[in-house]
Amino acid sequence: MQTLAQHLQQQAIPESLTQLLLTLADTSKSISQAVRHGALAGILGATEQENVQGETQKKLDVITNDMLKNALQASGHVRGLASEEEDYVVPVSDAGEYLVCFDPLDGSSNIDINSLVGTIFSVLPAQAGELTEQSFLQSGRQQVAAGYVLYGPSTILALTVGKGVSFFTLNPDSGAFLLTQGDVQITKDTAEFAINMSNQRFWEAPMQTYIADLLLGKIGPREKSFNMRWIAAMVGDVHRVLCRGGIFTYPTDNKNPEKPYKLRLMYEANPMAFLVEQAGGKATTGYQTILDIQPEAIHQRVAVILGSANEVDTCLEYHAEDYSGDEPTL
Repeated sequence: MQTLAQHLQQQAIPESLTQLLLTLADTSKSISQAVRHGALAGILGATEQENVQGETQKKLDVITNDMLKNALQASGHVRGLASEEEDYVVPVSDAGEYLVCFDPLDGSSNIDINSLVGTIFSVLPAQAGELTEQSFLQSGRQQVAAGYVLYGPSTILALTVGKGVSFFTLNPDSGAFLLTQGDVQITKDTAEFAINMSNQRFWEAPMQTYIADLLLGKIGPREKSFNMRWIAAMVGDVHRVLCRGGIFTYPTDNKNPEKPYKLRLMYEANPMAFLVEQAGGKATTGYQTILDIQPEAIHQRVAVILGSANEVDTCLEYHAEDYSGDEPTL
């Protein structure tokens, strides 16, 4: 089997990007080890701290954030980094050619029940001049690489450098990531959807109607039965979509009018949208293609609808019928 390093050497990308991606992969091996040790290492449970979004940090959130930050600072290829767990952007090296955004441990609410978690990352080109938050505010179209590492029964790296999506599985014996699936493609049609149904009463009318029609199955206007799946970790739900199709959505809601959107654009939505588009799927807010959004802040949140192209288009038809104009601000 081809190793990750061998695969990257064939992609005609800069050597500096290859080395950066290998650094991220190597760090994910250490994170995988930490996750597997769990309670044995005394690293489960919450801290007394909150991140910039006001969420209570898990111990592993902090540990994995430090692991990635330390590795990227030592890599020599990173100009600056931004993390869900950091209040501000972190300068690294004036000589660095890339900016890295990451969610060190997506799905951390699953940690204490031994369920799926993962690391999500996005790589952007560094720009000349002083490093500020503005340096990171590039649309998702500017990404030169993106991926995630899923820590489950096996540790899997999903990666794109803009030339399709490949899966690599960590061999626990050799410690190498081996190519186990190339040219990943999302099926155009699906009979599975993933959404947090507990928020149903807070959704906008288009999403209310769309999901209601899915639930009606063969007796409804879709004339087709759908199954619902929900892992409560974006990294796990998106991996399922990449493996067997589906639609995943965390839509706009008015549960908390100050936070109508759940997922972070720079750390979650952009890298996942890049992967999904490279695998033949679509990713949108319901009103705008995610990769075309011009970011306004490093911790900006957006609504997300992504997955099988035909099903995303159908969901968009509901939004077009119920609303026209700019995306609403709740």
